[in-house]
Amino acid sequence: MTGDGTRAVRAGLPEAAAYQPPVPGPVLAAHFHLPGDPAEAPYGYGRENNPTWAALEAAVAGLESPGTPAHAAVFPSGMAATSAVLFGLLRPGDTAVLPADGYQLLPRLRERLETFGITVRTAPTAGDAQLAALDDGVRLLWIESPSNPGLDVADIRRLAAAAHAHGALVAVDNTLATPLGQRPLDLGADLSVASGTKALNGHGDVLLGYTVTRDPALADALRAWRTTTGAIVGPMEAWLAHRGIATLHLRVERQQINALAVATALRERQEVADPRYPGLPEDPAHAVAARQMRRFGCVVSFTLPDREHAERFLAALRLVDDATSFGGVRSTAERRGRWGGDPVPEGFVRLSVGVEDTADLVADVRQALDAANTPA
Repeated sequence: MTGDGTRAVRAGLPEAAAYQPPVPGPVLAAHFHLPGDPAEAPYGYGRENNPTWAALEAAVAGLESPGTPAHAAVFPSGMAATSAVLFGLLRPGDTAVLPADGYQLLPRLRERLETFGITVRTAPTAGDAQLAALDDGVRLLWIESPSNPGLDVADIRRLAAAAHAHGALVAVDNTLATPLGQRPLDLGADLSVASGTKALNGHGDVLLGYTVTRDPALADALRAWRTTTGAIVGPMEAWLAHRGIATLHLRVERQQINALAVATALRERQEVADPRYPGLPEDPAHAVAARQMRRFGCVVSFTLPDREHAERFLAALRLVDDATSFGGVRSTAERRGRWGGDPVPEGFVRLSVGVEDTADLVADVRQALDAANTPA
């Protein structure tokens, strides 16, 4: 199987068995019958493993690393997966390099890492700043590409090679790209990490995170962290996410079409500053993105003149919900400055396009921009 659609539809399915469902239902069990030596049991206690997790992990590993064996671990959120990597693999005295323009909770994790005796350096995604931050003392390089919410793109292959030359591990936040848009492990990363809450599940009804690695020792360490801390995903959430993967290829294809159309429309507007989308040929990140991404994602960002202008725009939208998160089938947008954690202008808007009809979505964005130009 070589096509993304075929892989997504078949991801993690068990061998066909007569009279059994193609996707087994969630296994709701705190414990399992456990005769003999627990070390030989595939399932013994619900905090350690679950058949529904295992099926989802097989699906995610197959998407992130098709053709090469890999090991996935699922977590109850993207931040749980991120924390497992940062706290489960780093030790006091280690140094980590994190993106200065990444997800807004990373600075809070930095504070906690430093209380555990871990040195944290930060560098922006664009350019060579992350490369310059590397030396032989670095244990882990964390890359977020495209970055959220600024949509800058890092050259993952180049950074991974440089980090490995210094003896560092490389983890890539692949949330925005999805495994159908970008394969960090193929680009040299040791770990691909993502919030499955976003496009992987795609329906806005599940919190989920995951890690994928080709290194069995790293996988064991992350699963041990999960078991020890109790950072486990519920079987129902795992089952819903697995079910949703079957349409991932359809959703990301439509979202990319919509995102490019919306970004193109935004470029035509005088009141819109710095419209960003890696799929735009004119985008500063396009050249690097085109080398390493197979699809460019669903997020578009842009800046309106001020906070009030952005809020009028959001209020005038009819098909786009004012909500956080991204990657869902329904379009959402928000003024990111309202959270206070992103270094963006007050009028900065992050728009996640869904799977609505392209013409309808573009028309809605245009009418909302028109409405926002006239203060109430």
